[in-house]
Amino acid sequence: MNPKVRKIIVGLALLVIVGGAVGLFVSRQEGAKKSAASNTVKLGLMPGGKQEDIIWKQVQKNAKDQYGITIKFVNFTDGDQPNKALVNHEIDLNAFQHYAYLKSWNKVNNGNIVSIGDTIITPIHLYSTKYKKVADIPDGSTIAIPSDVTNESRALYLLKNAGLIKLDTSRGALATVKDIVANPKKLQVKELDASQTARALSSVAASVINYNFAISAKIPAHASIFAEPLNADSAQWINFIAANKADKNNKTYKKVVKAYEQANISALIKKEYPDAGELPAWNLKL
Repeated sequence: MNPKVRKIIVGLALLVIVGGAVGLFVSRQEGAKKSAASNTVKLGLMPGGKQEDIIWKQVQKNAKDQYGITIKFVNFTDGDQPNKALVNHEIDLNAFQHYAYLKSWNKVNNGNIVSIGDTIITPIHLYSTKYKKVADIPDGSTIAIPSDVTNESRALYLLKNAGLIKLDTSRGALATVKDIVANPKKLQVKELDASQTARALSSVAASVINYNFAISAKIPAHASIFAEPLNADSAQWINFIAANKADKNNKTYKKVVKAYEQANISALIKKEYPDAGELPAWNLKL
């Protein structure tokens, strides 16, 4: 064979070999990037304080150590933002709301967000600085409750479970003051912004206050005269990890749920909230 022809053939062969190697390398690199991306989950949260940060960091560690999943937290300050970001696929999951809130949000926004796993429940309380027991509240007293749709309903269910009122729940919707069908003490129910029920405590007989506002206002635990019981009424107040309906069976997202729903997270919740301000909810039997 002509030496020149031989050189050309050898050169072409080398080009093919090198090109193939480069192609394989690039392909593997792209595959690695895709694999890393598929194992990275953006999860939206609302500010929850130091305790919540500690709990979510452990969830993040569980996900990485046990499932090779990287959770990136995206923080929001407005309660409407996490669901909008989820619908717009700016995040993959969020964890900030209870079932009653989502039901209302989906209805108003024509949304298709679903729960893929429960996290916690944060019981609300009836507080009083004037009375030690619910039975001590005099006839005709004023009770402050939050005015927004979901918290108003939750507060009314709390008063119902405390034996102060009876509700007509046949509509199966969120309760309002119009659903009070019995009020033996003739209580005056005063609707206020949820952030104001703590401030009103000194001027009313008792006030229904969300846990986060009670903590912010430094209301002592002993001022609670009735805590939300864990019964059938409580199911709608359980918090969860949410996804778009199309992603409800996503295996990676399900592993994020598993990273939360385990013994070390349950123990951490109980440690960080010794006053039962938050409780693990995934094994509750209501």
